[in-house]
Amino acid sequence: MALRIVRLGTPRLPGEGIRIGTVRRPPRGVRKERYAADDWFDVWYPELSPSPELVSKAQAAKTEREWTAFVKAFRAEMDAPAPRHTLDLLSALSRNADFSIGCYCEDEARCHRAVLRELLAERSAVIG
Repeated sequence: MALRIVRLGTPRLPGEGIRIGTVRRPPRGVRKERYAADDWFDVWYPELSPSPELVSKAQAAKTEREWTAFVKAFRAEMDAPAPRHTLDLLSALSRNADFSIGCYCEDEARCHRAVLRELLAERSAVIG
């Protein structure tokens, strides 16, 4: 059993389980009934995505300093009670279920899903 961190819209891996989209907006030009069929996500959960202001900050980050500022601000958002409880829940579920979370970004190193990976690892999530 494990949690996987994936790029949404890519082919699913065997045994990946439910795919949770931790993105601010659903994919453009894709009808709602195609989200799961086209490997975007089964459940949209924008509560684990950066706020609209931070999405803009992440997309504009060109330097390591700007990216580090985004990471710090996103970690602060994820330290609010509701996201913190969700991360605790996902960590606990990762010990008994297969599922995945993800975002659209091509480069995980410059994506909030890298921060989610760290936050979940800090909670002892089983990450596959």
